Amino acid sequence: MTTSNYITHTELKQWAKELGFQNLGVSDINLSEEETYLQQWLGKKFHGDMEWMQRHGNKRTRPAELEPETISIISVRMNYRPPQTHDPVMILNHPERAYISRYALGRDYHKMMRKRLQKLATKLQDKLQKVLQEKDISMQFRVFVDSAPVMEKPIAVKAGLGWMGKHTNVLSKDAGSWFFLGEIYTNLPLEKTKAVEEHCGECTACIDICPTKAIIKPYELDARRCISYLTIEHKGVIAEEFREAIGNRIYGCDDCQLVCPWNRFAPDATQAECAIRNNLDSAQLLELFAWTETEFLKNMEGSPIRRIGFERWQRNIAIALGNAPSSPMIIGVLEEKYTSSTDVVKEHIDWALQRLK
Repeated sequence: MTTSNYITHTELKQWAKELGFQNLGVSDINLSEEETYLQQWLGKKFHGDMEWMQRHGNKRTRPAELEPETISIISVRMNYRPPQTHDPVMILNHPERAYISRYALGRDYHKMMRKRLQKLATKLQDKLQKVLQEKDISMQFRVFVDSAPVMEKPIAVKAGLGWMGKHTNVLSKDAGSWFFLGEIYTNLPLEKTKAVEEHCGECTACIDICPTKAIIKPYELDARRCISYLTIEHKGVIAEEFREAIGNRIYGCDDCQLVCPWNRFAPDATQAECAIRNNLDSAQLLELFAWTETEFLKNMEGSPIRRIGFERWQRNIAIALGNAPSSPMIIGVLEEKYTSSTDVVKEHIDWALQRLK
């Protein structure tokens, strides 16, 4: 059975667009080159505390071991940059304000995209129901959104959604890099789409701008140095060598995307879920630091930020306050918070106070 006789890429892409995705592609499951690279990358310990990246053996690079009988992967992308935000570069240049990665300014994308992918897979199943029954075949599928051991970026590249940029984000000529990725693993023999050419050329803007020099060479990231990793994934104390470079970035970092020439053409998100919540695109550090744990959990309900927990939230803000211009108010707030903070947060408050006094 060849499903390309019954379903076209044009139809699939149209369904995807009706569900809010901006593009769709289909790839095979051969990730042998990516497996070799991943093993080398893990061998260098570049994944830091993210032990889950090696926990599942080869399931990450062998899709059929993760989801048996998978032979095709549908890959989709969805724009996430919220419209009408305060200029991110302006926020970075105002150290008394908090910088939060653009993807986290709205609601958590995982559930929102997963529901839409489920609808897409179900629509495909319904479309092919008669053919599948005639062939005595049942369509199997499983949807993923930044979940389970899935190589979403290499899969998107194979499916033609973009090319791998030197910053290790997927880039598209018409969408830049401000988009989420999602996948449908299926046993259907779908016609594959073609990969696109790379268009980074001689540009090294993303490498040059990285505050902590985490992009150690084109296409290779040492996550242990990456501000997104340090402020989101890393638990406990952040090494002093990175604290000043973190600046006012309290959740993630977009510098490599902000400077990328291709993002001049990136469209804004259209889905309501990406709308800014709690004025997080321009909030004052002291305002956010004043939240109690109860307020943090309430205000961040439905936000991807909630998963880092209150301790890491306070830790990150303490570092940012240490990088802000010194003032009696900031010093007083840090001193007041000290007694009720955890040992991890206290260490970063100590560092901030030493810089400000």
